[in-house]
Amino acid sequence: VQLQASGGGLVQAGGSLRLSCAASARTFSRHTVGWFRQAPGKEREFVASISRSGRTTVYTDSVKGRFTISRDNAKNTVYLQLNSLKPEDTAVYYCAATFTYPHESTMRGLWEYDLWGQGTLVTVSS
Repeated sequence: VQLQASGGGLVQAGGSLRLSCAASARTFSRHTVGWFRQAPGKEREFVASISRSGRTTVYTDSVKGRFTISRDNAKNTVYLQLNSLKPEDTAVYYCAATFTYPHESTMRGLWEYDLWGQGTLVTVSS
């Protein structure tokens, strides 16, 4: 499975973006997917995760109520809706996936994912 992240761009504070993570395989529905981000000079950090079916989601505290992760398994795509963006959300955003079938799991750790996309840059201006 290969992952392709897209949807990044330059937006003003308070604005919105929708990131997409498209997978190359129809078995994507058997994978837990996560979004991570890496700001300049900082370590990559967890943002959100969604279980195989989409029934379970989890977020890091700093994005709760502003970001929404969702998936459309018919399209082999996971989305991250970014609302009320802040300058501190500026980072390269990466999607990642790991095979978890038949479990419905979400995962926060980088080490728990074995498939990674190439990243998409989100820049929020003040």
